[in-house]
Amino acid sequence: MVIQKRVIGLIGTGNVGVAAAYALFMQRVASDIILLDKDERRAEGEALDLMHGQTFAGPTRVRVGSYADLAEAQVVVIAAGVRQQPGETRLNLMERNVAVFRAILAELDRHAPQALLIIATNPVDVLTYVAQALSMRPAQRIIGTGTMLDTARFRSLLGEYYGVDPRSVHAYILGEHGDTEFPVWSDARIGGLRLVGSVINGRPYDRPALDAIFERTRRSAYDIIERKGYTNLAIGLVIARLARTILDDQRSVLPVSVRLQGEYGLSDVCLSLPSIVGQTGLEASILPALDEAEVAALRHSADVLRKSIGEALPITPLVG
Repeated sequence: MVIQKRVIGLIGTGNVGVAAAYALFMQRVASDIILLDKDERRAEGEALDLMHGQTFAGPTRVRVGSYADLAEAQVVVIAAGVRQQPGETRLNLMERNVAVFRAILAELDRHAPQALLIIATNPVDVLTYVAQALSMRPAQRIIGTGTMLDTARFRSLLGEYYGVDPRSVHAYILGEHGDTEFPVWSDARIGGLRLVGSVINGRPYDRPALDAIFERTRRSAYDIIERKGYTNLAIGLVIARLARTILDDQRSVLPVSVRLQGEYGLSDVCLSLPSIVGQTGLEASILPALDEAEVAALRHSADVLRKSIGEALPITPLVG
């Protein structure tokens, strides 16, 4: 009996790429991990370092490869991008990242047209849209990590506040992965009980306290960057979870960045909604019954992102 290899390609071995490779390796998500980076020597060092841990994690093979080697990959993670230079405008940075993505996607369309793409480079919603515009593969096979990390942070903080396992918290951050993201308080629950108006584990409903938790969530990246200079470990775990969801065809509901096609009256923009993810990519979005304030927040998020998309990729809107 021949066991099919589970191959993941990972483009970019910076802080996020390395954290993703480590999480994929330790969790044995794939049988083979192929690293690509402009700095091939660095990528070789990361591959060697991980391979020396096989005694403890199992026989996952990690190696450096070329785009041609990604022909066998079922999933390719894009964590590559350029850093902002002193005095550089956000628009110039965006233009340089679009140029990087243009080159990467041309190679992936040539060598790995069947692979499902996970976009992890920021601004993830804009670059998910860019990837869908530049690649020949169907849009549902290009998924941004979106607000999976924000939602994980949110659930962790809510779990701490209520004294419960964060895995028992069912609450979402939706919209942009960024400053215009918003919490869905109207349907946030623990153990099936809505947070709004309820006493949970002895804690009465306290909206100012919950709003403060959301603010901590929204500021988390800034707080971490202020202390260590970058964020990478938790997003590495997000990438591993998303990759496993795809390879195992779990059809899990995750808040990933997807292109809207009329949901809540919005289109031609990528942002996060709870969506069913499996082996074929994005299967469908789940549309929560948002209250009036949440719908307004979603529309504001879409407006801000649409403006950024227009700056990054001034082309005819996507169709189909």
